[in-house]
Amino acid sequence: MQNPAVPDPAVPDPAVPDRAGPGSIDPLLAARFAVPAAPKILVRRPGLLDRLTAGTRGPVTLVAGPAGAGKTVLAAQWAREHTALPPPVWLTVEPGDAPGLFWAYVLEALHRGGVLPVGVGRPERAEEVDHPLLVRLADALAASRQPAILVLDQFDAASAPEIAAGLHFVVTHAAGVLRLVLTTRTEPLLPLHRYRAHGDLTEIRNADLMFTPAEGELLLHSHGLEISRAGVALLAERTAGWAAGLRLSALAMQRSTDPEAFIGAFAADRTTIADYLLSEVFAAQPPAAQELLLCACIPDRIHPELADLLTGRRDADWTLARLARAHAFLERVEGSAWYRLHPLFAEVLRAHLSQRYPGLEPRLRAQAARWFADTGRVTDAVAQAAAADDWQFAAGQLVDNLAVGRLLTGLDTARLAQAFAAMPADLPGAAPALVDAALRLADGDLTGCTAALTRADEFLRAGPVAPEPQLVRSMVGVLAGRAAGDLAATRQAATTADRLLHTVPQPLRGQHPEIPAMVLGGLGSAELGAGHLDRAEQILTDAVTASERPGTQQPLRDSLGSLALVELLQGRLRQALAHSRRALAVAERSAVPPDDLVGLSHLVLAGVAAEHDDRAAAHTHLDLAIEPAGPRPDPMTTATAAVICSRLATADGDWRGALEILRTAETALVHPPPQWAADELVIAASCAHLAHADTRAALEVLDAAPSGRPEHAVDRNASPAPAARATPPRPRRPMPTGRPQSTSPPKSRTGLLTATGSRAIRARAGLSSCASTARCNRSSTGPGDPARSTGCGEAVTS
Repeated sequence: MQNPAVPDPAVPDPAVPDRAGPGSIDPLLAARFAVPAAPKILVRRPGLLDRLTAGTRGPVTLVAGPAGAGKTVLAAQWAREHTALPPPVWLTVEPGDAPGLFWAYVLEALHRGGVLPVGVGRPERAEEVDHPLLVRLADALAASRQPAILVLDQFDAASAPEIAAGLHFVVTHAAGVLRLVLTTRTEPLLPLHRYRAHGDLTEIRNADLMFTPAEGELLLHSHGLEISRAGVALLAERTAGWAAGLRLSALAMQRSTDPEAFIGAFAADRTTIADYLLSEVFAAQPPAAQELLLCACIPDRIHPELADLLTGRRDADWTLARLARAHAFLERVEGSAWYRLHPLFAEVLRAHLSQRYPGLEPRLRAQAARWFADTGRVTDAVAQAAAADDWQFAAGQLVDNLAVGRLLTGLDTARLAQAFAAMPADLPGAAPALVDAALRLADGDLTGCTAALTRADEFLRAGPVAPEPQLVRSMVGVLAGRAAGDLAATRQAATTADRLLHTVPQPLRGQHPEIPAMVLGGLGSAELGAGHLDRAEQILTDAVTASERPGTQQPLRDSLGSLALVELLQGRLRQALAHSRRALAVAERSAVPPDDLVGLSHLVLAGVAAEHDDRAAAHTHLDLAIEPAGPRPDPMTTATAAVICSRLATADGDWRGALEILRTAETALVHPPPQWAADELVIAASCAHLAHADTRAALEVLDAAPSGRPEHAVDRNASPAPAARATPPRPRRPMPTGRPQSTSPPKSRTGLLTATGSRAIRARAGLSSCASTARCNRSSTGPGDPARSTGCGEAVTS
């Protein structure tokens, strides 16, 4: 019976988008889920197959060895012969798979295999995957209780440490349901020593994969070769039992008039596999096929139309099909018109191309880039142009197609960042400068981003420019101004972007709904950072409306988080709660990475909990918040987070820790900080003193930070003045504690100071009530009793 927690593979899972529509699946996608076909001649190795079966009763089975050791052949043979239900799920890992892209493929593989529980979600961006997604996956698998065997072929291609860490987390928290079979050339980053210590690891290493002389003899016999035992032993010795070497040698000996003499020659001059591939495979083809193979090694995959363009001929369709049928290390990608060379053969061919035709490879890549561009494959076009050092074309593709946003979000982010890693920083033209600015902004390099935007402006002012580069400049300017806290620059860039957006042709504009959503979200966040709550609320509401179209999940999540903070700062707790929960729901459904704006939603929830005096819930949400990257603290998030943390520390009876939190926040802020941020920190510090019944220190804090806001005057006039207050107000100084600082570490969550925040205390008129409440608490409770600190919070938020 089908487990109810696991979807029927014939029934679409609402958590996984329908990928069957025309053009919705990249041709490589289906091939990566397919168990590789068995070679025509296959030596069955029952001992290794039995070890694989036994290994999948535990969490991890590792098949490790060098290229050509037969890892994939063995795993594929076992997967095809595995009769227990459910059948193994296969995924071929590709080089360059970033964490988000890797988990997108894993979830799709589990879905296709019928073992993916519903409601898990999927990643949207390539570079990251959020932890809640992995938690949901592990929990759902554990609840299903149905074993799920996942074969990850070529796992060594997954170089990101986050991938191994995520796999380890899911395996260890899935209650033994998920069983991994990994084929890899190198040691994975998984904690293998822990698995060994617990008996959870089965290992099939190179020594196990090496063909014995008896297996080598069987392989040669299967190729119709009758070789002496001495010849077989010599061949096994020279190849060290390497499966690929034995197979390639067998193919070569089939063409030789004297197979025994071939073995002797192989042993004498130690012919390499590259020599063999060039002499026995490449040289055996007619000139037209050789030319096609040299062109086919340029892209990762080759289409007959692209091959015709690169060769200047019109026979690629027939030639590619013939080469695939002849097993000339070329295979057709299942279910498509595309072909792919064996990686080793492609590498050998590229090296041969460079030696035989120096300078031709960049020209071929440039042609391929333009073909990809003409067929609408922007990312492929950029990758080929960048590999050819054609930076102007590569950057122009992103700018002219309004695709610079892919450098900041989406599944292509990691691949594009790698493609542009070698781009010189001083290239002429607006497009390279704009790409450089976006890359630096993504890395948190605001100084470099500003310099790149300045270069772009110089080129844009030099003469007539199409609207697309100017729109890209304005969009990046909005995000950069927001990150730098420059409201004037953000407003100007947003105004320009809105004007230019209507000058872009409608078809192109319609392909990029993320642009107006990102511009509005960035502007609204900048207004919020400046303390303009009414204006921020209006703009962020428009940003949410603009983010309702497909492909705008991240701007929607970001705008909802910022809007939730606006509502909290204005005291509308229900709206703040609703927006925060919706933002987190969007993030979970689309598996948006856990960056600072996801933490913002958790900190808003922490602020709501603090307002309701639910300290346990507040601490829980603070634990779920994370610290954003970047050297420049955000005034909005720093100040509000400090207020939340200081209030909790005060409620826990640690008023010194509360003041230390506020002092640390003030130090981290830019100087001078925004007036509203300074005011919020001052009011919070005053409340911390009042919770300790120190009205003199509370008033000193207010006097040290004069403000034109009427609440300050109300606070001072309403607060009971300490006796003999004869000294004039002091000049402003950092938050005075009123007491010697504690020598013990504060009981605060200082790691959250630069995370993101809830709201500051909103009602200054309650300060006098705080003072009298604090005095009453001081007289009725003992020192250090947390109960005496709650009055301040209640009075201030009433």
